[in-house]
Formats: sequence, C-alpha cells, structure tokens
Amino acid sequence: MTIKRLRRFILALILAVASFCPRAIVAQSGEGPPGFSMNRTGTVHDFDYFAGGWTTVQRRLKARGVGSNGWEEFTGNLCMRQYLDGAATVDELYFPTKHSAGLTLRLFDAAQHQWSIYWASSSTGRLDPAPVVGGFDGARGEFYANDHDQGRPIKVRYLWTKIDQNHARWEQAFSYDNRTWETNWTADFARANEREVCSEGRPRR
Repeated sequence: MTIKRLRRFILALILAVASFCPRAIVAQSGEGPPGFSMNRTGTVHDFDYFAGGWTTVQRRLKARGVGSNGWEEFTGNLCMRQYLDGAATVDELYFPTKHSAGLTLRLFDAAQHQWSIYWASSSTGRLDPAPVVGGFDGARGEFYANDHDQGRPIKVRYLWTKIDQNHARWEQAFSYDNRTWETNWTADFARANEREVCSEGRPRR
C-alpha cells in the first residue's frame, strides 16, 4: 500500500468512527472504582507531544482478573501522526519479538472537549467497541470506559503521564468488582529518532 493510499484509508477510518456518537456510552457514568468518571475533559492539544517516533518497554499481566502476579516484558516501536489539525491522531505500535502490532485511533470531540480512544490489534483487526474517554489535566491524563473482558462486565482505566517531552508512561487497569483496580498493562516510552524507527509514518519491520 502506497503512503497516499494509507493516508486515504486512515482518514476514511477516522471519519467512519467519528460518525458514531459515543454519547450513549458517556452517559453511563454511575458509581465505580476510585477516580472513575466518564466526564473528564481535555484540549485538542493533549497528544501533540506524542507525535513522532518512540521506543517502548511494555509489561503485561499474563492472566487478568485472577489475582496473578506473573508479568511478561517485551519491547516495541511506535510511530504517531496527527490528522484533522490535531483533532485526530493515529499511531501504530509494532512488537518485533511477537511479530504483532496494534493501532490506536484518538478523536477529539470539540463540543464535549473530550477524547475518545480506540485500540485495534493485528490479531483481531477490530476496533474496540467501547472507547475510553477523557482528557489531560496538566501532565496527567485519565480515560475511562464501561466494557467487557471475556464476557465479564468491567470498568476500564487508561492513565497517561507526561514525564517530560522525551518520556511518557501509560497504564491500563480493569475493575471487575466495581470497587478496586487491577493494573494489567504498562508501557514506558522514550522519544526516538523518527527516521530510525519509522518509515512513511509506520514502525520499521
């Protein structure tokens, strides 16, 4: 696929997802674990700093929701681009040791002042049906959703920390009991030379 076709595909994907209004999801706030809120807001510039190329160390819990303490660690390369004057971002994350990849689509709702974040894995080829929504307050970003994990209803939390312009941290946690959080995935990012880790906006293989 040429870079022009790739850009057309990404823009078509952005517009298709943007046509789905997540307000029905956002309305399901309710009570939940500490910090849970579907009403957090941010600005269209929240993810400006993340444009470009990054290397990352990922840690993922081997088994979720069962009290496991076993983690696996692996590396990755990420490339992010902005679209629609920054109101949409797309990044691809490639895991060389796993020979797999993931794609993150973020859309900023100008009326709600809120980001919706979708994830798609190369293993499934499907976007998450329920985006996490929220925004940044200073250097900390919080995003939440109501979702399911293997048929179990859960609350989802993404935490983003802007450590500085060259380092960032992301964490994913699920709540199965509507009271406590279990962190099941973390990622530490370091800015890299985009020419070395990216080719036409995608991670080099």
